[in-house]
Amino acid sequence: MLRCTGHISQVAEIREVTYCEGRAKGMGGYQIKNGPMQFTVMKDKCLDLAELSYKGTQVNFLSKPGLQGRNHYDTNGDEAQRSIMGGLLFTCGLENICAPYGKYPMHGRIRTTPAEHTGAETYWDGDVYRMRVHGTMREAELFGENMVLTREITTYFPGKEIKIRDVIENQGFREEPMMILYHFNIGYPLLDEGAKIVLPTRKVTPRDEYAAPHTAEYDTMEAPIDNEPEYVFLHDLAADADGNTFAAVINEKLGLGIRLSFQKKNLPYFMQWKSLASGDYVNGLEPANSSVYGRKYHEEQNTVHTLAPQASETMEITITLLEGDELRETQKMAENLRGK
Repeated sequence: MLRCTGHISQVAEIREVTYCEGRAKGMGGYQIKNGPMQFTVMKDKCLDLAELSYKGTQVNFLSKPGLQGRNHYDTNGDEAQRSIMGGLLFTCGLENICAPYGKYPMHGRIRTTPAEHTGAETYWDGDVYRMRVHGTMREAELFGENMVLTREITTYFPGKEIKIRDVIENQGFREEPMMILYHFNIGYPLLDEGAKIVLPTRKVTPRDEYAAPHTAEYDTMEAPIDNEPEYVFLHDLAADADGNTFAAVINEKLGLGIRLSFQKKNLPYFMQWKSLASGDYVNGLEPANSSVYGRKYHEEQNTVHTLAPQASETMEITITLLEGDELRETQKMAENLRGK
């Protein structure tokens, strides 16, 4: 490869960028090229992944407010929906996920927290060219919590994987709630009529009366419908003997898919957000350590997930782009796990 290229950035690179206009003005990020796979990491929004494309095909959803940095209304109850840009991933937590509750905003505060102590490295490891972005996000309050999320995002050329490794640490001196949900958002054109949601699900439960009539069709995307309400489903995912499970979206017409792999013991809850609404056409894959019903529900059930003083937990998720025989293999994986 080096004989064929002048600079390695022809095929693989990390480039730090700053956005210059609109709601994204001033926001920093990293644009990462890994051959035919390209993605953007938002330096000023929890090192979340904004965009992902493969061989020119867009994979993620981007909501109507569009790409944007942190806003004054991010933590103001339902107003937070004006800053939910979607992207491939936004991280929810750490004091709350899902619906706003009391002083806890919708999907929590961590998703808009800028990273500090950031960095990017590229280096050869034998015949593999590795690329890594890292940083730390702190959710803290005077006389309150002091929670720190340290994130590493790695990919390697040649390859079709992105690995996310999070360490969440309670740097305070009291036990603290630690709720986290990884909100992955798959969009057009990977998500289109006929696309399949592939899950090793053992049981599907609709969240409410809007989702209930559509439970049997959770795994297939229909065409967009004007003003259709969202459907949310709770899934009990099967896992292998080592606790590994996954979620995937496959578009057989495009010959392309995406798979998220993770450990069920760390992320035992899984929610699916299916929106057929025109202009809000998206399927969300949401591994979490807490329920979609959020903090209020867990407080009532006395089941809030907590982290002891000075303790930490590690979460790892691998994103894999699929093509060719990998599409059928992934569907077979789901069938085999469900059979256990």
